[in-house]
Amino acid sequence: MLVTSRCATGFCCSWRTNRVPLDVSLGAIPFEERAVARASGFAVGEEVSLITCSAEDLVVLKAFVGRDKDWLDIDGILTHQAGHFDQRLMWRELRPLLEVRPAPETKKRLRARLAR
Repeated sequence: MLVTSRCATGFCCSWRTNRVPLDVSLGAIPFEERAVARASGFAVGEEVSLITCSAEDLVVLKAFVGRDKDWLDIDGILTHQAGHFDQRLMWRELRPLLEVRPAPETKKRLRARLAR
């Protein structure tokens, strides 16, 4: 069972009552606020839908963190979104974040994946 509540900050917090971990991001920086504004519903079943970030915003988040698992996820996202992925939006959002945490390999790895 998925439980959702509105937090004092106005953002929704969600968790599963069966103790399965669930990632929750509370938007506080301008990128996160824009990502929340771009979020849309995703039907999980006939009666259940989740609000999820765009593919571009998910790639930004995963590239910024940069774990091996994130790069595998990015590969899957780019494959699934082939022909529909907005690279300009992704770079516009990612560049300022990489100024805070410089990671030259991030740009290189992402460019290589986008070129496939």
